[in-house]
Amino acid sequence: MDTNKFVNRHAGIVAEDLPSMLQTIGVSSLDQLINQTIPSDIRLTKALNLPEPMTEREYAEHIAELASKNQVFTSYIGMGWYDTVCPAPIQRNVLENPVWYTSYTPYQAEVSQGRLEALLNFQTVICELTGLPLTNCSLLDEATAAAETATMLYGTRSREQVKAGANVLFVDDNVYESTLAVIRTRMKPQGIRVITGDYKTFPFTRDTFGAIVQYPNANGSIEDYKGFIERSKANMVRVAVAADLLSLAILTPPGEWGADVVFGSAQRFGIPMFYGGPSAGYMATKDDYKRAIPGRIIGISKDAYGRPAYRLALQTREQHIKREKATSNICTAQALLASMSGFYAVYHGADGLQDIARRIHSCAGFLSEELENLGYRQLNKDFFDTLKIELPAYVSVDALREIALECKVNLRYFDAGQIGVSLDETTQPTDVGVLLYIFAGAAGKDYSLTRDVPPTIRFDRKFARTSDFLQQDVFKKYRTETELMRYITRLGRRDISLAHSMISLGSCTMKLNAASELFALSNPQFQNIHPYAPKDQVEGYTELIENLSAYLAEITGLEGVSLQPNSGASGEYAGLRTIRSYQESLGQGCRDIVLLPASAHGTNPASAVQCGYTTVIVKTDTNGNINLQDFREKAETNKDRLAATMITYPSTHGIFEEDIQEMCNIVHNCGGQVYMDGANMNAQVGLTHPGAIGADVCHLNLHKTFASPHGGGGPGVGPICVAKHLVPFLTANSVAAAPFGSAGILSITYAYIRLMGAKGLTVATQIAILNANYLAAKLKDSYGIVYTGKNGRVGHELILECRSIKERSGVDEGDIAKRLMDFGYHAPTLSFPVHGTLMIEPTESESKAELDRFAEVFDCIYKEIMEVEEGKVSKDDNVLKNAPHPEYEVTNDAWNHVYSREKAAFPLEWLHDCKFWIPVARVDNAYGDRNLIPSLRGCQL
Repeated sequence: MDTNKFVNRHAGIVAEDLPSMLQTIGVSSLDQLINQTIPSDIRLTKALNLPEPMTEREYAEHIAELASKNQVFTSYIGMGWYDTVCPAPIQRNVLENPVWYTSYTPYQAEVSQGRLEALLNFQTVICELTGLPLTNCSLLDEATAAAETATMLYGTRSREQVKAGANVLFVDDNVYESTLAVIRTRMKPQGIRVITGDYKTFPFTRDTFGAIVQYPNANGSIEDYKGFIERSKANMVRVAVAADLLSLAILTPPGEWGADVVFGSAQRFGIPMFYGGPSAGYMATKDDYKRAIPGRIIGISKDAYGRPAYRLALQTREQHIKREKATSNICTAQALLASMSGFYAVYHGADGLQDIARRIHSCAGFLSEELENLGYRQLNKDFFDTLKIELPAYVSVDALREIALECKVNLRYFDAGQIGVSLDETTQPTDVGVLLYIFAGAAGKDYSLTRDVPPTIRFDRKFARTSDFLQQDVFKKYRTETELMRYITRLGRRDISLAHSMISLGSCTMKLNAASELFALSNPQFQNIHPYAPKDQVEGYTELIENLSAYLAEITGLEGVSLQPNSGASGEYAGLRTIRSYQESLGQGCRDIVLLPASAHGTNPASAVQCGYTTVIVKTDTNGNINLQDFREKAETNKDRLAATMITYPSTHGIFEEDIQEMCNIVHNCGGQVYMDGANMNAQVGLTHPGAIGADVCHLNLHKTFASPHGGGGPGVGPICVAKHLVPFLTANSVAAAPFGSAGILSITYAYIRLMGAKGLTVATQIAILNANYLAAKLKDSYGIVYTGKNGRVGHELILECRSIKERSGVDEGDIAKRLMDFGYHAPTLSFPVHGTLMIEPTESESKAELDRFAEVFDCIYKEIMEVEEGKVSKDDNVLKNAPHPEYEVTNDAWNHVYSREKAAFPLEWLHDCKFWIPVARVDNAYGDRNLIPSLRGCQL
């Protein structure tokens, strides 16, 4: 093995494995398999034009050089991003720990109890700080949380408001600009009018359904909104408040003064600025909205034996169930960052958070007082951490800026000439002294700090928080590093991640997230950069972003790239809005229909509806292909209104459809655009690409194809790539708070491409297809494969047939999924895209030994199914219906099953060497939905 080639560390299959694997599949070479799998008319004829692959050492030196081009100044810009201290045990044991960053969204609750508990901690933090009883376990960022809030309020209008056509959303002038920009983007296609103004004088009308204000506001002022809320309630208008989460440790929570929704960012809870992201957005509301709130909710239920267990609650709200009727398209959120922020609160507890908040406020109060003594005027009467400073006539903004930059300090500069200063957790008295030196120097004076910063409260006492929060044991027990480290480790042991075994989720691409690709995330020169830092301070980020955009354009065969979307669903939305902007420029705004295959992922119809489109569903034929005749008829019927089609390729059925180019031509001939969902790009890279196929837009899931971790449900990145004619419209719509979305994790995909090179990326695709077909060959005679392509091949994933098994034995796909846990495996994708089946995607990263072990497990389970079918064991009391078998049951003195403990827990010999002990029995989903418990408030576990 060539140890200099990273591809040999990334791909699990070695040359010695190929003969037996190819023989099992029934082909003589890997090339023959690829030729039988991918239609020849869309194959690339030349290699991708990418830089030569680097060794891991070369890349480490390269990324360090890029990082050195970023200048880390002390940034007091604020506006939603603040420097913070990520506690070392959290960075070390969560951010840098593959147990946490390689796990999947916790749909399989029994093997996700650790991160479910961590996320419930996060939800508890949000509920208690905001004063509202219900929240989700994160949104993408503050700006998208605002848009989700507005959409929810619009979707839950009263009957009277719906009848009256109420469609006005009021947004106060002093809400963050980035938040307003995303609100405008998202509201326009919904037919919602956004009106901005002063909350003190806004005249409510019958058209108004909702209002949004900021607390403290964008200038840093703490406003008394009680009168505004009273006026809004009198006019049947609900109010949402964008709140600084850390400030709520000492300020009265909006939920206590009447807010219907509170949203914002948890970035200040230990998450670096990362040049804009990622960090966890949050949204809290009243119980009234539990069936309307977007995103995932962690709840407490019970397992089969009555023990408490965590789970994802009320999933019928989500896009993968409701599809075009969903109120949100959100799929990926920010689970890893939410877990980190939850641990930050666990580590500090209520008194620690209050200490941090008071220290920041005291520094701000002292700075305000001293600035007044220097002749400046501080405009915020009541404030938490942010000052708005008016300069005396004899002080020049340019002179002040020059001194600040000399001191490596970034300030906020208002258009009207005022200066903004937002202090943060990292601010020390010496930093306050530097700020006063800058302002004194600009005024022609000298200043040196000669006294301590005294504790002080510089806002009206009526704003002070009086209620307790975070009094549960979990926020009191883990204050030392030793205790926190052990708590994090204890939770991690309850979850299956890639650190334990293959996660075969179809359409999710759970491939290797290599250590070399993730090192940059811990580099302060990437972490501690404000998204509004001057351009000359971010040359490293700029070079990385420009290069990555060029690489993704080359890989997709398209012309332009936007990296702003911070999830796949966000990419879908951004791509569709780009199409709409283009068609409107041609005077074709009437185009409002999107053709969707019946097998489309739920985000597709949800995104289309959020963009104001009407979806028309195209049938699937008996072979799993899009029915070409139905597609043609529906395109022609809607020719004058056809905006686009959304197609996943290879399809969500796991096959390369032969008619894909013809479908593209049909849509283009009808005046529409082709949107390619990039969820399955792992089967395309280097062999074909959307440009060759005929797509106009494609979004990519960097957290799938391009090695960025899933993080237990985020962060993700969903950049869009577009054809030349759409490039001018890429920046027409803002879809995230920061200009480059989750810029902090772009280095992961950049690393993957630089380490793999064109040849390595192509090899990865070939091996992904090889591994899927190898498993299909090994499992087809027992379970059966639902769909294959023209030549009997699958793409990079396969769908196992389980429906006939249920008919014969009563064992369903859910039972098989739960039984897999007893073997230490996470379940494949359950009942999607075909109900009653399991979809498997092994990826290129798994070894032949792991694939054989996985197949052995499925063979063992099949034999257990046959025992049930043949009447050899009870249909009710068997290892499948009772799976999974938790440790506490297997080790209990009482054993109440007709089969043995050995059969339950150690059905294969090798399990004695690597047993994953499951902490809970099968979770009762119905109980958890009937008894929603979304936080630890008043809960006794």
